[in-house]
Amino acid sequence: MNRKIKNVAVLGSGVMGSRIASLFAGIGVKVLLLDILNKEAKDGDSKKIRNKIVDDALNNALKSSPAAVYKKSDAALITTGNFTDNMKDISNYDWIIEVVVERLDIKQSILSEVDKFRKQGTLITSNTSGIPIHMMAEGRSEDFKKHFCGTHFFNPPRYLRLLEIIPTSSTDTEVVNFLMDYGDRFLGKTTVLCKDTPAFIANRIGVFSIMSIMHLMDKLSLSIDDVELLTGPLTGRPKSATFRTADVVGIDTLVKVAKGVKDNCPNDEASEIFKIPTWLNAMTEANLIGDKSGSGFFKKSKSAEGKKEILVIDLNTLQYKPRNKPKFASVEAAKQVEDLKERLKILVNGKDKASEFLKLFHYSLFSYISFRIPEISDELYRLDEAIKAGFGWTVGAFESWDILGVENTVKEMKAAGYSVSGWVDKMLGSGIKNFYKTENGKRYYYDLNSNSYSPLPGGEAFLVMKNFSYQTVWKNSACRLYHLNDDVLGLEWYTKMGSIGGEVLEGIQKSIGIAEEKYKGLVIANNDANFSAGANVGMIFMLAIEQDYDELDMAIRLFQKTMMRVRHSSIPVVIAPHGLALGGGCEICLHADKVIAAAETYTGLVEVGIGVIPGGGGTKEFVLRASDETHNGEPETITLQNRFLTIATAKVSTSAAEAYDLGIYRKGLDEICMNQDRRIAEAKAAVITMYDEGYVMPVERDDIRVGGRANLGALYAGINGMWRGGYATDHDVVVAKKLAYVMCGGDLSEPTLVTEQYLLNLEREAFLSLCGEKKTLERIQSILKTGKPLRN
Repeated sequence: MNRKIKNVAVLGSGVMGSRIASLFAGIGVKVLLLDILNKEAKDGDSKKIRNKIVDDALNNALKSSPAAVYKKSDAALITTGNFTDNMKDISNYDWIIEVVVERLDIKQSILSEVDKFRKQGTLITSNTSGIPIHMMAEGRSEDFKKHFCGTHFFNPPRYLRLLEIIPTSSTDTEVVNFLMDYGDRFLGKTTVLCKDTPAFIANRIGVFSIMSIMHLMDKLSLSIDDVELLTGPLTGRPKSATFRTADVVGIDTLVKVAKGVKDNCPNDEASEIFKIPTWLNAMTEANLIGDKSGSGFFKKSKSAEGKKEILVIDLNTLQYKPRNKPKFASVEAAKQVEDLKERLKILVNGKDKASEFLKLFHYSLFSYISFRIPEISDELYRLDEAIKAGFGWTVGAFESWDILGVENTVKEMKAAGYSVSGWVDKMLGSGIKNFYKTENGKRYYYDLNSNSYSPLPGGEAFLVMKNFSYQTVWKNSACRLYHLNDDVLGLEWYTKMGSIGGEVLEGIQKSIGIAEEKYKGLVIANNDANFSAGANVGMIFMLAIEQDYDELDMAIRLFQKTMMRVRHSSIPVVIAPHGLALGGGCEICLHADKVIAAAETYTGLVEVGIGVIPGGGGTKEFVLRASDETHNGEPETITLQNRFLTIATAKVSTSAAEAYDLGIYRKGLDEICMNQDRRIAEAKAAVITMYDEGYVMPVERDDIRVGGRANLGALYAGINGMWRGGYATDHDVVVAKKLAYVMCGGDLSEPTLVTEQYLLNLEREAFLSLCGEKKTLERIQSILKTGKPLRN
């Protein structure tokens, strides 16, 4: 069936419902959002009164931070209504998603109404975190059952990438396949097929992990701060670690899921782990349940001096106290190691209490996941995908087991009293020592049924740069250039936060040169958390503080030359950013032949934050684009002013879609990839298409119109107005006037056509002069120390 989703009805406008509606609106789908009728409404009352509950819920979602929609205008695609007046309208919708309160009787009641009004063939799904899907379908029509399954989104739906698909025995295979594909390609999700078992996959493993950590904390007499350190980014987990995650999710929700697993899984060999500790019950009874109540494991407060601080709960007294900074020898040793795999080995193999905790936690986790196959999934990779996408783990549970060594770990586990499922022993006995392997750029997982490796689904659609390390073409200490097959090269760098320094610039130039010799083109991307947070600020600070302006001038010239090399090469260069693409990371995208950006890309020219202007061609490129827009009929002053403000206020897009509005991405040329795991493959395909269509190197522009004094006066007036109004500091004015000078082409007496190099020279001169400002050096130093610039 060639199924299309033109519109979606979302039933229930709570935290999840309103945000699921926002997610669909964000991809351009019309949404009908319904909830209960306002209890105070009477017959004949206006829609505003009758729809008050749903309207208030949607407004709260649209005001939330981070944003529920990709851009504000998306909200126009959402129509609201109520179950009493508008349930009949669902007959016109292609997909109906039930998202009401987590009670089986209420869900069954709503779904009974859906069965009355829906048209045959319409998809019906329920968003639930654990209610058995088959029980919701009881009593429904046969066509309903064929088109019904569970779709478990994680909160917040826009940002957490997991979508669990849970069919029943009656669900049509076509429906399951469609939802798996739609969730992946259109919603940008990691879609994981689950069995209809309690808590499905992610919550079953994730909540087990949290409960196991809590019991180990008690056993080893560790503090909450100790555990947060050991279960955060240090070990490849999110910043929210364990207890902050519980506060965000809701401690009451965590307890509910844990109790649900314990009550509904009597044969779970680790059911005692799901037993709620006494102190956790005491917290829920005292309504200390996390963010929703204002206090949980942590509480925001103010010190006697009026400074904001975060307090941590004392589990013995349920009173709050200042946090401490734990110190462990194994942690200090591991902090020096960038590579997560090597860091985990150091941490687990240490001799202190931190290492003992991590060793016992992994023993417990590995034992548990081994027994969940095939109970909750027939394929082990689904557990890893679910926990990574749903709980933000960098590496999955089976992947962690591979890192620590399956065979040796099993021996140690058994010696410590932890068992593993028989299939693990069978795997090792047959000579297979790892759950995953990579060959010829493709990744394989161990398949229990065949007792051999099978390729991971996705194949060529999910390219991982490092998987092509066997085809490394060139490298230096910061970069690797791979042959991605089909005569396309791929460049990645792995500096901290993707920062761009001399070796990265060398890598870009070298990669383009090699590609021009014998390849079709170049993809620049990576599979890390972010694309690039910008230029190496530390290097700039060092050269500026030493007043080595000749070296600084050479560094800026090299940056500009490299960006121009990206623009003016004989092969197509396609860049696939994701996460942060700031400063220099934005400038390289501005010069690419094409950008394939992940939907969750946050990009902007942020250099004014450290007291300089974009010096790697970003300012030049904004002037060039303003000139082109003026030729297309846009008012000259308004176009230039908008682009000036974008740089001067360091605007950063909250999504790739918003980057179009900021003039960073080009409509009709640059593209958004909803699933960031697909962007590298799509970038590679774009390179091949451009090459096959007869790519021609762009010539350097000499027709860029700049306004000179006329435009400069207008911008200066605006800057002075901001200063008088108290919106800009004295130093902000200095930076803004330098920026205006460059963007107007300097002190020209009349509008003039100039070259790209002319603007690059102005840009570089302004950048260098600002690096000599005392306040700029203070701001850079502040960023290096705290990550935040000074504002005064």
